[in-house]
Amino acid sequence: MDTLLPPLPLLLAFLGASLVLAVTPGPAVVYILTRTLAQGRASGLASVAGVALGNLGNAAGAALGLAALFAVSAAAFTVVKWLGALYLIYLGVRLWRQGDAPADAPQVRAQSHRRVFTDGFVVALLNAKTALFFAAFLPQFMNPQGAVLPQSLLLGALFVAVAAATDSLYVLGASVLAPRLQRGLAQARLGRRVAGTSFIALGLLTALSERPQA
Repeated sequence: MDTLLPPLPLLLAFLGASLVLAVTPGPAVVYILTRTLAQGRASGLASVAGVALGNLGNAAGAALGLAALFAVSAAAFTVVKWLGALYLIYLGVRLWRQGDAPADAPQVRAQSHRRVFTDGFVVALLNAKTALFFAAFLPQFMNPQGAVLPQSLLLGALFVAVAAATDSLYVLGASVLAPRLQRGLAQARLGRRVAGTSFIALGLLTALSERPQA
């Protein structure tokens, strides 16, 4: 297991970047909170599970794509890391330029927990931007001399676990802190700028660091 994970400082950087992105209010958080406020905690947790499974599917798809690409060309690893660095910088700039989130969450009709789970899964799985994000994000923390597929699968699973944990905390706090959470979504500029700065810094660090020889 240890050989599949990056060195501890890099692993901590990965977990920190994952946490920053996960806690930043976005479409998935809005969807999960909306379900929680409309139907209660159980429905919110069902949506968390569905979104997490869909994200895991995207992580697996990105891992398979990266493994196939790096099997064709060792130089592809360096190319993907450069492209990934540029994409992370782009994500950071976009987060900085985003306006405030809407003050009111969308209204939804009551649905069964199974339907809530399925909707969350489908919405997350069909979000092509998630797979693109994984393809750009994961190689920054991988060892090009190691096995690509298990490394990327493990890192992707860790990211999804972090996101599922933070989403669950949102759900658990929603019934008590609902007004504050809604105001937080409406005034989330600071959170997005922290996330944006983190991704710009990660992209720059990757672009300026020496590439290990494959």
